[in-house]
Amino acid sequence: MRLDTFHQFATAALADAPDVLSSVPWDRGQDHLRGIHVTLTTGAQAWIGVTAAAAPGDKWEGPEIPVEGEPPAEVPYPTLFEDKSTTPLRLTAYLAAALANSGNKQIAEASAYSPEAQHPGFGVLFHDGARGFCLLHYTARSGQTLGGREFDLQASI
Repeated sequence: MRLDTFHQFATAALADAPDVLSSVPWDRGQDHLRGIHVTLTTGAQAWIGVTAAAAPGDKWEGPEIPVEGEPPAEVPYPTLFEDKSTTPLRLTAYLAAALANSGNKQIAEASAYSPEAQHPGFGVLFHDGARGFCLLHYTARSGQTLGGREFDLQASI
């Protein structure tokens, strides 16, 4: 799955998660950068940068040829909120589950990055060998707006 297709798919799939109020494209100000702005039912927000790596041999030229297989088995959504707030690590696990549970036959697996990763995020491996990468760039509590330094995430939103 190529970057533009992955971005569109992920935006729609995240919007379908039970505790997501909205998921819309985030204009990152440059043509080659993609993003998703997610608002949770509590009003907390996350801005996610989206990138992708091509399938082996795919030069991202010509028509995209989808490769389908068995989608990931549906997984229970992990607990997102504790006392009406969440953490970046809980959020990434929840959003990875949303992609895994989408039923998309191009996805082989979706998972959150390890807690030891430099930045919280989640990724997708596709049946054609392509990969999608999603990193949390910003977080905000209900009523706040995007601000602060990139990757300087709030501990609780």
